[in-house]
Amino acid sequence: MSEPLFTLLGSPVTVLELLAFGLALWMVACNLRVNPLAWPLAMGSSALYGWLFLHSRLYGEASLQLLFIVVAGWGWWQWLRGRGSDGQALRVHRLSTRARMLALGATAAAWPLVALLLQHATDSDVPWLDALPTVGSVTGQLLLGRKLIENWATWLAVNLVSIGLFAIKGLWLTVLLYALFATLSVVGWRAWRRLEQAGAAHG
Repeated sequence: MSEPLFTLLGSPVTVLELLAFGLALWMVACNLRVNPLAWPLAMGSSALYGWLFLHSRLYGEASLQLLFIVVAGWGWWQWLRGRGSDGQALRVHRLSTRARMLALGATAAAWPLVALLLQHATDSDVPWLDALPTVGSVTGQLLLGRKLIENWATWLAVNLVSIGLFAIKGLWLTVLLYALFATLSVVGWRAWRRLEQAGAAHG
């Protein structure tokens, strides 16, 4: 799984990275359609990426994949059984202005804490750059689990930072994946806004 399959831009691409790439794209396609299949796909992709990132000394990203697996189980349950504040089945909606600021503030506060942990507890050579998408991804995953539109804006920011991070590490297939993710974040944002408007029109 970790043996090179081919070379891309001078860096080896493994079967592990290729499989993780495929599952992650399938997952995002399901997220766009609000299909619960996205969550088991997220678990599989996270397990594979956790292994890949561990080998690349991206410990924040590797640890994040374990959290993703746990949160994916929660998100799967939310999409199948979750309820909104009105007691009805969970549907696509948005944060209040106050909740949006709280989410942004919590993410900003967690970033230096995770960066310092990586800096002092691991041999990471990019602790601050690793920590930023790590904490942003936790925020994005929680927002996604509750079908909040703001998850797409969060993922767009995370994906753009991650492109630089993975380029530094020479994970070029993953760079391509996150460039696609950034584009799909915009597509998802627009699609979920339409779903919210349709729900409001019928609600």
